[in-house]
This record gives sequence, structure tokens and C-alpha cells, in this order.
Amino acid sequence: MTDYKAAGVDIEAGDEAVFRMKQYVQSTFNTHVLTDIGSFGGMFRFNFPDMADPVLVSSIDGVGTKVKIAAMMGKYDTIGADLVNHCIDDILVQGARPLFFLDYFASSKLVPSVAEQVVKGMSEACLSAGCALIGGETAEMPGVYVDGELDLAGCIVGLVDRPKIIDGSKVQPGDALVGIASSGLHTNGFSLVRKILFEDNDYKVDQYVPELGGVLGDVLLAPHRCYLKPVMAVLEEFDIHAMAHLTGGGFYNNIPRVLPIDCQVTVERRYWGVPPIFTLLQDRGNIENSEMHRTFNMGIGMVLVVAAHRAMDIVAKLQECGETASIIGEVHKGGREVTVI
Repeated sequence: MTDYKAAGVDIEAGDEAVFRMKQYVQSTFNTHVLTDIGSFGGMFRFNFPDMADPVLVSSIDGVGTKVKIAAMMGKYDTIGADLVNHCIDDILVQGARPLFFLDYFASSKLVPSVAEQVVKGMSEACLSAGCALIGGETAEMPGVYVDGELDLAGCIVGLVDRPKIIDGSKVQPGDALVGIASSGLHTNGFSLVRKILFEDNDYKVDQYVPELGGVLGDVLLAPHRCYLKPVMAVLEEFDIHAMAHLTGGGFYNNIPRVLPIDCQVTVERRYWGVPPIFTLLQDRGNIENSEMHRTFNMGIGMVLVVAAHRAMDIVAKLQECGETASIIGEVHKGGREVTVI
């Protein structure tokens, strides 16, 4: 007899996965959440009387082929945190704080323990940020996804008071760029990383690499940093003209997104230390400097554009919050270009 399980979809495994996830998802709920896990739609009560003109800010993203490193290592909790933190940072650049998050988890064959690890990582990241994980989709799709691997994406909705939206309109020549350190690769560039390290240079994911001071897979899976708390602390005291989250496209593609049409920036590499993973990749892959700064964050995960006379105070505040930060460049008159020297 033919049934759904014989076709590759195990409903019982799906039920088990939901059972395993439930405690983690529920841990993120707050008084705004009106539905429990398993509802057809997640309900979130919108009531923010402290805001003059509340505006919703949304974003959707994934963690790319970093999921392949997770599969190689058999370690899945960090990519859940990666996904949430990446999405939080994307809406943070406009001054928004997260309200709720939804995820999409898909694989050829659903392994409940793997789904549990991923959702556990998501819930911990959501809980840390005060963000509710109110729903998601767990899809088992044999024939679409490669056996033993998975795909992961997430959608976030946040909130900002309209008078406090950060849109780059205040940026002007003479402003300074403050860079906040990344924890490594974050969630972009992994297709190139895998080609350089595993295809061209025969590294093993469980190999100890002296130049990195650790196991390669552990370094590659270092979670994407969430900048919510330090940036919000800065926003309470200082006027931030613009922010850029350095994800896919690195310096050259992300910083121009927040610049006025008549401004450009110069970034000086000598002002921060590049983590060893980037040096290893550049050396083993024989990659040009421009390509490195276009593909990777090179050790800077978030860039703040601020008035020059407040830049050092902002750096000090970030350091007080436990972040590694420094002034890394300056705004000039020009045409939305980035020069790295």
C-alpha cells in the first residue's frame, strides 16, 4: 500500500518536531502574543501608546550556504541564532526594534532532533532580543532538497517611532564612520569560503587550523552578532545619521544604500584588526583586496555614520557596552561610492 510516508513525507516526524520545538517557542512569548504554537496564523496585539507615530519595519532573509557547514559539523543551533540576528540587524539600521519573528525550515527528510536544535537557537536569540517567535513552517520536500541538508529563512517585523526613523538624510560631508566588530564571517560569502577551503585546499571541517587557533568548523559557524542592545544604548544618547549592516556585498554594496546621492565615503583599513579567518581565505584563495571587501565584512559587522565631533564618544559608549569599535572612515562630497584604502 502506498501512502504519504512511502512518498518521502513523514507526518509523525513533523508532529515530533513540533513537540520538541514547543518549549523553546513558548519561551519567547510575551503579553502581545495571543496565539499558541500550532495556530494557522500568529497573532500579535499592536498597542504602543508611548509612540507618537508607530511604523512597522519588516525584512526577510536566510543564512545562505552556511547551512552546509552546519550539516558538515552536525551542529545546527548556531544557524538558528544566525538567522534571527541577521534579520534583527537589518531592521535595526532604520532604528527599529524587533517585535516578532517567523521562520521557514525545509529539508528533504525531516529529522526532529535537527529541527529542534535550529529552533532552540532561534528562540534563544529571540529571547535575548525581546522578540517573540510566533510562527513558522517546517517543510519536508523530498526531490527538491538534497538529502542530509536543509534550507532556512526567516521574516521579522519590528517597530520604530516615525520621528526616530534613521534614513540617511542627515548624512553630510565631514561625518565619521564608526565600525563595530563582527564575530567572523557572519552569514555571507560561504559559497566562496567552501570553494577555497574544501574544494581548492582540501581542508577538513573538523581540522584544527593553527592560524585560526581553533577547529575550522567552529570558526566558520561563529554566530552572527546581534547589535540591538549596544546600538539602542547609543541611540538613547546620540544622534545617528545612518547605519549599514555589512552583509552580502560587503563595504562596497551596503554602505552606499544609506548615503545621500551627493555623498561618498573613504574607509581606512588600518583602523581595525582583521580576524584571522579573512587573512586565511585571502591567502589560500589569492583574492584581491577589493574582492575581499566586496564579499566579506572583513571584521566589521555594522557601520554607524555620525557627526565627527561625537564619534569618539560613541566609540566609548559602544566599548562600555562590551563591543569592539573604532572610527574607520569619513564622509566626503561625491556620488555614493566607497573607497577602501
